[in-house]
Amino acid sequence: MPQPPQLPVILLVSAVGGAMNAVAGGGTLLVFPALLGLGVPPVAANATCTVALWPGALSSMWGYRRELSGAGGWAARLVLPSVLGGLVGAGLLLLGGDAVFARLVPFLVLGATLLFMAQRPLVRLLVGRRPPAAPPDGALPVPTAAALVVQFLVAVYGGYFGAGAGILMLAALGLQGFANIHQMNGLKNWSALCFNAVAIATFALNGAVQWRLAAVMAVGTTVGGYAAAGVARRAPQDAVRGAVALIGFASAAWLLLRGG
Repeated sequence: MPQPPQLPVILLVSAVGGAMNAVAGGGTLLVFPALLGLGVPPVAANATCTVALWPGALSSMWGYRRELSGAGGWAARLVLPSVLGGLVGAGLLLLGGDAVFARLVPFLVLGATLLFMAQRPLVRLLVGRRPPAAPPDGALPVPTAAALVVQFLVAVYGGYFGAGAGILMLAALGLQGFANIHQMNGLKNWSALCFNAVAIATFALNGAVQWRLAAVMAVGTTVGGYAAAGVARRAPQDAVRGAVALIGFASAAWLLLRGG
């Protein structure tokens, strides 16, 4: 557990992470490695990050509530695979413990960074290119068993680590035939809210969350996100995203060199 003198550092890092999320996303790529650098064990760092970032996910979900008004059927069908996947992912994290997670973390951070870099071109590709069986404009694709299986697998990843899970969900929805990015974001946020809620409950019941640290981080991410919200649309997106990617690659390299 970080000592009281380190809490202001965590507050500052969390605020910067919240601001990054508001402007371009990718705040976890800064906050999670920072917790490891301050001596928080890998599993506890991941569980605590999940708790601290959940209020922001809830507010994002509220912001996209109108986009879900015509997609209630999809939202309802995504609940079960999201909940089950989040439970399995969180369970795997706890069962493997710090030793397994520490070995995987450098590659998880690297993969999340690559997903972050691919997000914008991937979304443009998926939204701009409709599959042959796509529904007419304005109509939603029909949920398939394959889509629910894919959502379960994404939720397993989200419950286990989480960074980059949203990008995977956007890709899955785009491949299903969705063309409205706002609707896709609404479903993505709803699904993430579901699997993260189950993961948080699992972590809490198993004593994996450092609650004082989570409270400090929640304050930091909220303040940082609110402060950056006003400039998010005017910020140089490419420069910010480049900085996030650089942080992600540097974090992955550092984690690999230190042996997780």
